[in-house]
Amino acid sequence: MSNRQVRSNLTPLALAVAGCVWGAAAAAQEAQVAQRATASQAEGQIQEVVVTAQRNASAESKTPVAMSVLSGETLVGAGLDRPSDIGARLPGVAIDGAADGLRITIRGVSNADATEKGEPSAAFLLDGVYIARPHGQNLDFLDVERVEVLRGPQGTLYGRNTTAGVVNVISKAPTARFEGAAGAEMGNHGSRKANAMINVPVTDGIALRAAVSTNRRDSLLRNEQGTPHTLGQDRDADAARLSAKFALGPAASLLLRLDRTVQRDNNDVIVPDTNFYEGIETGNPTPFDAGTAQRLTNAFVPLNTMPEQGHSRRASTGFGAEFSWDLGPATLHYLGSHRRFDHDFLVNYYYRIMPGFALGVRQEYEGSFEQDSHELRLATNGRGPVTAQGGFYWFREQMAQLATFRDLEPIGLPPYYVFPSDPVASYSRGLFGQVTWSASERLRLTLGARRTEDRKSRYGSTNLQQEATFNPATDIALPNAASLATSKTTWRVGVDVDINPSTMAYATVSTGYKAGGFNDGCAAGATCPAFIAVPESTLVYQPETLTAYELGLKTRFWANRASLNLSAYRYAYDNLQLSGVAMVQGVPRFVTANAGEASVKGLEVEGAVKPVPQGRLSTTLALTDAHYVAYSPDGIHSWAGYKLDRAPRAVLTLGYEHGFALRDGLLTAGVFARRSSEWTIGVPSQLLRYRIPARTATDLRLGYQPGNSPWSVLLRVKNLENKVEPVNIDSFGMTVPSEPRAVALRVDYRF
Repeated sequence: MSNRQVRSNLTPLALAVAGCVWGAAAAAQEAQVAQRATASQAEGQIQEVVVTAQRNASAESKTPVAMSVLSGETLVGAGLDRPSDIGARLPGVAIDGAADGLRITIRGVSNADATEKGEPSAAFLLDGVYIARPHGQNLDFLDVERVEVLRGPQGTLYGRNTTAGVVNVISKAPTARFEGAAGAEMGNHGSRKANAMINVPVTDGIALRAAVSTNRRDSLLRNEQGTPHTLGQDRDADAARLSAKFALGPAASLLLRLDRTVQRDNNDVIVPDTNFYEGIETGNPTPFDAGTAQRLTNAFVPLNTMPEQGHSRRASTGFGAEFSWDLGPATLHYLGSHRRFDHDFLVNYYYRIMPGFALGVRQEYEGSFEQDSHELRLATNGRGPVTAQGGFYWFREQMAQLATFRDLEPIGLPPYYVFPSDPVASYSRGLFGQVTWSASERLRLTLGARRTEDRKSRYGSTNLQQEATFNPATDIALPNAASLATSKTTWRVGVDVDINPSTMAYATVSTGYKAGGFNDGCAAGATCPAFIAVPESTLVYQPETLTAYELGLKTRFWANRASLNLSAYRYAYDNLQLSGVAMVQGVPRFVTANAGEASVKGLEVEGAVKPVPQGRLSTTLALTDAHYVAYSPDGIHSWAGYKLDRAPRAVLTLGYEHGFALRDGLLTAGVFARRSSEWTIGVPSQLLRYRIPARTATDLRLGYQPGNSPWSVLLRVKNLENKVEPVNIDSFGMTVPSEPRAVALRVDYRF
């Protein structure tokens, strides 16, 4: 038996194609809303935002879903380069760049299993296409129209693994206007960025759009290990997208996209948890005061090995097609995609095996992931008393990976502790439908349901090897072989009512479902001897489910110069899935288990006001009570009443922007501040709970654009306080810190 080597020979790209997503009726509706938004902006009113949260174009203020929207212009102005940056701007949301991929937490609901057999709790979408693996999600934003973040279960229209919600990044599509843009940015930590876009209408029915970007930054961490190596939290990314839009006659359209991203950075993004906490050996980690430089310093010198230069290469390629055909009473929509993600890295661990003693461990990894998805959906047109949509969804993901750990001899393992897995397969299919009945001019009732069936399987092993290549004569292979089929019908019942033309209230009851899975090991059988078999209760974990109740209000007032969105919710969770490293059959393995019951309830507020035409004040408030109702990590200790991870009781944000006439141009100034109460990160397998103290973070920006000039300049400061905190802590004590103060100067040119 030999370990499978995965190759990644993809070249950088700049090809793709884009087109129209919606049919004629939806496009007309979107155009009408956009015209109203432009008029509102000109009059100093709150600008209306067009969203697609319910799979059709509608005004955000008339969409009965708790959601937040960040425009592409907001992302650029605030320096939010990738998904892990945006959580601080959203109520009830934390999105962090952990060492093993994107970690999305919405209303206290999260997931820590980023392995090939795990599933996220929140769905991450790129132009409506579900991207399964967390380490393939944190790609640089490129020519983005907007980001829609939906809070709460979205199982009816978006499918499985949306118990927490949905993050949908929506790219700009080609238009009928010739235009282009270019930007460049430089900052501290060796930061330098550049991006460009051009949109070309080829004929009346064909338009092309191309976008490229490059992003570089030196490491944010300091190496005091006595080696010449650089550490992680650096940036080295290139991205490109080509899009094409085709009008196929008066009633049909096709949008094609091809994107490519290559990230070459360093996976050594961690520091020991002792940079932030003392008393870990007592089981009660206590935060202590220290400077930012100390927090970002890795001074761990392992006694058992010598660290190597870490590295990482992530290459992502995707092709997507969206087709719509207006059939008169209804529009037929098709959304299909093929994506490939290749990842290889070498990382140096801080691997604590007991209180006060840690090993240095080197891990090498090679992985290849391919996914295909297809959705066919039929949605009614017109403004009759009944609107409906329904369709079929199919998803397949195939994976192969090889993970090799070295330097674990002090705990009795051989020189090479290896996890080959090939193949790992995941299939999902769903049948869904949603109907909305306008009982009167003001009152609407909605009923939706979705049937999802999932299958996943894996063949691999846990190898105890003397050399890098497996030798049957001297090495041991413990099979990792399992398969699982789960299914669930999720549903949604909602009512929304127009209290007046500018105020809508809504109430929903919905359910969510996250697929079950399996851990390392095998069940006793022909290929799994009884003496190495894992009990089924340990091998398999059950689907995660929840029932959510929500009340909401969306209103515009003060002559449309102010807006307010309110949502109050309560969740009842069953079989919450929690993950960590535990000893199984004498060797460390990554284990996911069901946590019993959890309760989540809270209140969210989003508001904006334009006190003067040139100024805008915005604020959010999230009050959250998320805790375990019944959970024992080890069968002895109870965590009932303990808070869920990344769920501070209160988070307040406040931002203000103002424009000043300066000579013949416009000077804009803005400030954004976020205050969070303390929150926790739990490591159930170690019975540890890390408290992250309350914190305030402030961003500043100052921009200028001469009158009627295509040029603009922007000066930006992020994290003015220069404070850092843990964003993730794993079972070994490896801690990913947040980023320190960043200062940047940006220049943009548009034509």
